[in-house]
This record gives sequence, structure tokens and C-alpha cells, in this order.
Amino acid sequence: MGLYSFTGLDAKGRPIKGVREADNERILRQELRREGIFVEDVKPAKEKGRGLNREVDLSFLRSVDPMDVALATRQLATLLKASVPLTEALLAISDQLTQDKKRQKLGQVLSEVRQAVNEGTALADALARHPKIFSEYYVSMARSGEAAGNLDVVLSTLAEFLERQHNLKSKIKSAMTYPIVMGIIAVVFIAILMTFVVPNMVVIFEDFDQALPWNTQLLISVSNFFSSYWFHSLVALLLMRWGFRRWRQTPRGRAKWDSFVLSMPLFGEMVRKVAIARFASTLGTMLHSGVPILKALGIVKAVMGNRKLEAVIDEVATAVREGESMASVLQRSGEFPPLVIHMIAIGEKSGELEAMLHHVSDTYNLEIDTTLNRLTSVLEPMMILIMGGTVGFIVFSILMPIMQMNSLIQ
Repeated sequence: MGLYSFTGLDAKGRPIKGVREADNERILRQELRREGIFVEDVKPAKEKGRGLNREVDLSFLRSVDPMDVALATRQLATLLKASVPLTEALLAISDQLTQDKKRQKLGQVLSEVRQAVNEGTALADALARHPKIFSEYYVSMARSGEAAGNLDVVLSTLAEFLERQHNLKSKIKSAMTYPIVMGIIAVVFIAILMTFVVPNMVVIFEDFDQALPWNTQLLISVSNFFSSYWFHSLVALLLMRWGFRRWRQTPRGRAKWDSFVLSMPLFGEMVRKVAIARFASTLGTMLHSGVPILKALGIVKAVMGNRKLEAVIDEVATAVREGESMASVLQRSGEFPPLVIHMIAIGEKSGELEAMLHHVSDTYNLEIDTTLNRLTSVLEPMMILIMGGTVGFIVFSILMPIMQMNSLIQ
């Protein structure tokens, strides 16, 4: 099956063009004619012309932006709500996306989904063929919408969920950008001082044959070490990083690391709140869309991002299967705050669990913003103090013996 670009006229005589997958040009022409499109030209999408004008298709190297998926989902929900048939809605969105080089990959995927749906495959099954773009959560939501006959409503809810998750990730990345940039600047600046400035000053100190203060001797020792063994240090750091990643990929290592992360000051609080917001938002959305609670809990487990909290969700699923309430298991675990437990307990008793979960999600999204602001306000002066203190120590260690030499000369 190859990828072909085509141009033509639609049923109303308007120009239309796009990119489709087909076994050959003849089959693509037949398919387009069945859709009421008068085909003017069809050619392989990889060719822009002939000879040296050949264009290499590098779309497989592009990753799909989650916000593009959310936007396409919202557009699909809008078209379905307007009573546009599913295959035509997928066609319109895929043609629009394939005309944009940055979003061409998603357009090609939706074109494949449309072709599968056109052949009789359920939408959820067609989406499941592309797990790198459409998660298990996405597929399950689409399947529940198809089963309940409210696919447009489910897709609209799904688009809102994807947008909230993307906004949350963007806030966290923005909050961590400043400390990371400051850390990189500090490391580069200190490396320059230790590599070029300090060794030159050592030569001057040696010419005077004067006893140096302890801090200057420490600085010289560190500078000599990094000047002589910088390559070995770099290799050692890379090996330690590789070993740590291998250890963290093991079940035991991942469990220990995730437990340690939750116990970290400031960062642990942030990780826990993000996980709780994901738990509440995902579970509430899936229950509202008609997904069975046991299946929903299985999918929620995959979005927690922490093995220790995933184990709690396993216990919750087992308890629910045996007829026990979620709130009691969450309370026994000691990993969820009392506010969350009380709101879930009220939701279970009143039959408004979905609404209560959405309230929990909204509450913790606000708390995440507050925690991010507090974290940033703490990290910024901390980075400045560490950077300023280190540079000040280096400068003081250099200037102190110079001042002693000047006093001896006078």
C-alpha cells in the first residue's frame, strides 16, 4: 500500500486536494469517484517532480503533538454533532491535516482510520491500531461512545480531558525551565573558571612560594582533578546515569525510586498532587462516559505515573470487585489525603461519584498551580544562592592569597 496525493473537484465543483493511502492509483481513483470527487491528477506523494526534484518523505520522523490530537478530536465531535457521517468527518479532518507539513503524520493516520472504518471496522478498533498516538484510555472512551450511541458527546469530553492534561504538563515544564537554565549556566560558568582561570592563578601562586589558605588549596585540588580527569569524570557520570536508568527500569528499582520521590520535600508533594488530579479526572471522565468501573480503574492505573500509587489502585480494583467501597481502601493506603477520601466517600453514598471526582480534579488542579508557584519562588532564590555562593567561594579563594602577597611586598 502506497501514499498518493490527488487533486480534483468535489460534487459542488470546488477544488479539492489531499493525500491518501491505497494499493495503487486505479483503486484510489475508484474510491474517490465513489465519494463524488472528479479526479484530475493522482501521483505518488513522495514525488514532487522528476529527477532531482524528488522529495524525500520524512513524515515518519515527526512526532504527533498531543494538542493536535485534542484539536482533531474536538473537530470530529463537532462534525458528528452536526450529523455528518463518521467517514466523511474523518475525511474532512484528515485532508485538512495532510495539507499542513507539521501535522501531516496525524492526517495520514486519520486517513488510515477512515479507510478501516469504511471497510466495516469499529472506530475504536481502528484507533487501537495506532497505540503511539491513541492511548488505551482514548480507545476505551471511543469504544464506550460507540456502544452508548453518544460518540460526539464522549469525544467532546475526551478533547477537554486531553487539553487539561496538556495544560498541566505545560505548567510544570514552564515552572522547571528557570531552575534548569540557571543550573546549566552555573555549571558552565564554574567549569570555565575551574578550567581556565584557576590554573593560570596557580602558576602565579607557585612563583611566590607562599603558603596558601586552606580554601585556596581546596580550590586548586578540585581544579587539578577536573583538569586531569575531566574525561574520566564524564565517563563515570554517564555510566552512573546508565546504571541508574537500568536499575529504575527493574520492578524493584522502580518501586523504591517512586516511593523515594513521594517522600521528597516539595517535589514529592507536587508528584502526589499531579497523580491525584490524573486519577480523579480520568476516572470521572470514564465513568461519565459509561465505561465500567473495573475497566476504568485498570486504565487509570496506567496514567498514575508512580508504582506505589499504582499498587493502591490495584487494591482499590480488588476491593470494588469484592463489593467494598473505594474510599475505605484509599484510607487504609495512607497515600491519599483525607479531603479526597471524604469526597469520594460522599460520591459513593450519594451516587454522584463522577461529579465528586471532577470536583477533586478541579480542586487539585488549583492546588497544583499554588504548589508550582511556591516551588518556583523557593527554587529561584535557592539557585541564586548556590550559584552566587560557589562563584563567591572561587573568587574569594583566588583573591585572598593575592591580598596576602601584596601585604608581603609592601
